[in-house]
Amino acid sequence: MTDSYDVVVVGGGNAALCAALSAAETKRRILVLERAPEAEAGGNSRFTAGLFRLVYRGPEDLKTLIPDLSDQEIANTDFGTYTEEQFFDDMARVTEFRCDPDLTEILVKQSLPTAQWMRNRGVRFTAAWGRQAFKIGGKFKFWGGLTVEAVGGGPGLVESLTQIAKKAGIDMWYGARAVSLVADDDGVHGVVVKHQGKTKTIPSRSVVLAAGGFQANTEWRTRYLGPGWELAKVRGTRFNTGDAIRMALDVGAAAHGNWSGCHAVAWDRNAPETGDLAVGDGFQKHSYPWGVYINAEGRRFVDEGADFRNYTYAKYGRVILSQPRQFAWQIFDAKVKQQLRDEYKIRQVTKVTGATLEELVSKLEDTDQ
Repeated sequence: MTDSYDVVVVGGGNAALCAALSAAETKRRILVLERAPEAEAGGNSRFTAGLFRLVYRGPEDLKTLIPDLSDQEIANTDFGTYTEEQFFDDMARVTEFRCDPDLTEILVKQSLPTAQWMRNRGVRFTAAWGRQAFKIGGKFKFWGGLTVEAVGGGPGLVESLTQIAKKAGIDMWYGARAVSLVADDDGVHGVVVKHQGKTKTIPSRSVVLAAGGFQANTEWRTRYLGPGWELAKVRGTRFNTGDAIRMALDVGAAAHGNWSGCHAVAWDRNAPETGDLAVGDGFQKHSYPWGVYINAEGRRFVDEGADFRNYTYAKYGRVILSQPRQFAWQIFDAKVKQQLRDEYKIRQVTKVTGATLEELVSKLEDTDQ
């Protein structure tokens, strides 16, 4: 038995660290349990671009998050607006009206206040010029509702929140895997954790489960997402194996949500089985609206321009996995080369080139010609 805490947070990513910081505003003893070693800490947040979708009326709202946004930058940029109505419409359309109404209302209406709270705690933001804006007529124009990103992307966000949490006196245990909840008829009273080779029971008045999903659990992927998903690459951390979900179910929590759905993007076929922190999200391939997808039979199988990339990229991974041999090629003409995102230029990218379409096709490995 270890010392007791007011709040124990299971997880070490953006949600977990923000939960710990929020708890520290009213409670004194807070503990964060991060399953990964410190060098790999941060969950899937570490593998993201650190982008935030939030409601804003224009530059005046953005300046509450980016106070050093200059008059010249504002003059040279069309930030547009992203209203609550647009956010609600996007959520309904992209999820085909399957999003939880109550949670969606919180997500939309608290999006800007939440980011402002993070800014007030010390998280720094910037405009996502490099990812979400194009220069048109000498002026940057944002599109698709995403304008703000954390400085340093996902890694910068995790590092910032970690340092803020430590300064706030929050205890952080790395290499600490939560095993089960301490619970009885009166509720949850703590967590059993394996840490430094020993199993410990941590009493706590409250427990927050913020340890992500089960994408790194091959057996669960196949059980819940379906046959073939054991073949998928894992975009993020190897430590998200569903521990928090399992612990909650074991003490009687009700399962909720779409267990057979997931965030699945186009990912480099030769990427490692789980995320590589040195590359981060650079293995994703999101410039597909500039070209065409073909499968191993040389056939197109999606409408690459069905909508803004922001609204289609997270579902096309599933479509690719269902193709023959579970892969696809993205084909681009040389005229759009300069429009492709930086992820097509990394050293580890899988690509071939040809002076003619016939030459290119002859180089496409594993493709029926």
